[in-house]
Amino acid sequence: AAVICAVFLLRAAVVVAKKRRRAFEWRVRESPPACLSDPSLGTHGFVRLKDSGLRFHYVAAGERNKQLMLLLHGFPEIWYSWRYQLREFKSKYRVVAMDLRGYGDSDAPQDRSDYKIEYLLADIRGMIEALGYSSCILVGHDWGGALAWSLAIHNPELVEKLIIMNAPHPNVFFSYMKRHPSQLLKSSYIFFFQVPKLPEFMMHMEDFKTLKSVYMSKRMGIKNKNNRLTEEDLEAYVFSFSRPGALVGPYNYYRNIFSNQPATCHNVMAPTLVIWGDKDIALEVGMTAHIEQYIQNVFQLKVVPGASHWVQQDEPDVVNKLMWTFLEENDK
Repeated sequence: AAVICAVFLLRAAVVVAKKRRRAFEWRVRESPPACLSDPSLGTHGFVRLKDSGLRFHYVAAGERNKQLMLLLHGFPEIWYSWRYQLREFKSKYRVVAMDLRGYGDSDAPQDRSDYKIEYLLADIRGMIEALGYSSCILVGHDWGGALAWSLAIHNPELVEKLIIMNAPHPNVFFSYMKRHPSQLLKSSYIFFFQVPKLPEFMMHMEDFKTLKSVYMSKRMGIKNKNNRLTEEDLEAYVFSFSRPGALVGPYNYYRNIFSNQPATCHNVMAPTLVIWGDKDIALEVGMTAHIEQYIQNVFQLKVVPGASHWVQQDEPDVVNKLMWTFLEENDK
């Protein structure tokens, strides 16, 4: 871990040496870009959950009496990463994309212990109830996918169908990483994120250059030229994370990874679709070969060739078609 931190610090030092004063320049975005209030995406709402007292923001599309499809984003994202799915699935479902705890316009407690897995799962359970439902089609990407896996494992009664995008089953992730040094290396940022304050500071550097490169760089960013983020799309994310303290919560998810209690149950009872962009530089596609053993129902794995980690934004037409096919084949 010390070596990894030293590498990241060296990178920061190189940036400072090259950019000097500009390395420390960033600005808070005072007003949101228009895309965040685009009426075609749905209506904005807030709910305050009974157990935690925290207020959560969400965007909902589709009629209230329809089956709930709950969308959980990853890092560093907000509800807006589901814009293509909000428009696509509102014809048949009540589609809700929430800002997870610590993200966007949802409440963001600052203490590390507020981001333990049990609290994050309680948020999702509370959200389903607050929206007036007893179960849902649960869709998750990245960290949202990790939470979706865990909810499906621990609360099978809440998950009618499970759709996961570029997020390994929790048991697979740790066992695969132990056996594959290449994945351990790709996950080295997790160890750096354990350091207090420094990751947040580095994300701010050069006016959020790292955040922008996550989506836009040739190595990590969205591959499909037709779906690359516009300046306005990019500003939606920068606006959200530029607010004071806005990065503390997201990094605290990672800071609790090693303190979470190991699960005693690993099986998923719901029909499950896993969609995976095979150009993900953080998570190896080889992980997908080990997921099916944990699914005690219909299981489909669909690898999207040429797609990045941001698969639902990179190839929305492909992803939406895969989702429709899975949902229609497994209708109750």
